[in-house]
Amino acid sequence: MSRSPIQNSSPNTPSPSHIASLRRLRRISHLLDNAIPIPGTKYRIGLDPILGLIPGGGDLISSIFAGYVVFKSAQMGVPQETLVKMATNIVFDTFAGTVPVAGDLLDVTWKANVKNIELLDAHLGSPEPGKKANWLFVAALLLGLMLIVGGVIFLSVMLFGWVFRVVTGR
Repeated sequence: MSRSPIQNSSPNTPSPSHIASLRRLRRISHLLDNAIPIPGTKYRIGLDPILGLIPGGGDLISSIFAGYVVFKSAQMGVPQETLVKMATNIVFDTFAGTVPVAGDLLDVTWKANVKNIELLDAHLGSPEPGKKANWLFVAALLLGLMLIVGGVIFLSVMLFGWVFRVVTGR
């Protein structure tokens, strides 16, 4: 049985102040990706794909929570390379979510937040401490992430409006 990073005695073991944050991040991840069991199966979905059905706003809400996970991970000392992987998971999730139906199905299976918590756990369970990301990098990463997500949301809303006008003839 594997040990959780909280029980691990590696140099990356979270401080007592980070343990509450880690639990909160796991709850957020669970809520967004695994909170709702699908009856008759072992599979679970979260609020992320449901929020993704709301044009524009749902993806924004999901990405704010996902960005919070990246921010708190940076505070816990996650190295730049891992933060970039986390941001890439979020960007992929956002881009995929813009494709009607197929994007929502991919959103159900991709589970970017679970992947990001796994990356955080891997860092915390690593026997070697990584080089902590500098805050200017973290700020630039989060700003870039929000600009990309905002741009994708803007384009998807504009496309939705255009399709609506074409279909309704307005």
